Amino acid sequence: MSHHHHEEEKNFDYVFYLVALLAGMFVGAIVDRGFIYIPVGGVLGLLTAALFIKFLVRGRENV
Repeated sequence: MSHHHHEEEKNFDYVFYLVALLAGMFVGAIVDRGFIYIPVGGVLGLLTAALFIKFLVRGRENV
């Protein structure tokens, strides 16, 4: 019998999404054009985080 140790890769993508969401909401609040820009800023922050993770973070694994 062989014992295989499967190490789980820790996935910290949620940290990028959380920081982007909070930063986007903060920027949306600073815009001072109304409360509608707070969720818009949050959505744009999440989209930015998704692109960041897809192109920069995932690309690092191949190096």
